[in-house]
Amino acid sequence: MARLPVTSDARSPTFSEVTREVRVSVRTFYLADQSEPERSHYVWAYRVTIANEGPRPVQLLKRSWQITDALGRVQRVHGDGVVGERPVLDPGESFEYTSGTPLATPSGFMRGTYHMVLSDTGEAFDVAIPSFSLDSPHQPSRLH
Repeated sequence: MARLPVTSDARSPTFSEVTREVRVSVRTFYLADQSEPERSHYVWAYRVTIANEGPRPVQLLKRSWQITDALGRVQRVHGDGVVGERPVLDPGESFEYTSGTPLATPSGFMRGTYHMVLSDTGEAFDVAIPSFSLDSPHQPSRLH
């Protein structure tokens, strides 16, 4: 696995990791219009791109997330597919989706795993979702 924090711009960095020729890239966006800092409610969107850089088709079956707030409280989320889909990616194809998460603190981070299979053989394998920070303008310093 290779972890590459690639910065697309100063406000919205991109975090990227490759596992078994599947690249997962994540960009985060603080949603000020949905957040209420005075009520300890902070909301982020994150855009994920999953790219098959290998020679064989793959399918995403399940996901597992670990969401940690600034106080170290951890929430674990498991489920089928992503945004109601279980995409199959042929070599060179990618799939992009946007989701979001709220926190009770002005910062935190997420990481996770996609549970996938090689479409032609059914061989199961896990793909790392890179750790990425959730940064808001209401925190004293950035996590990344």
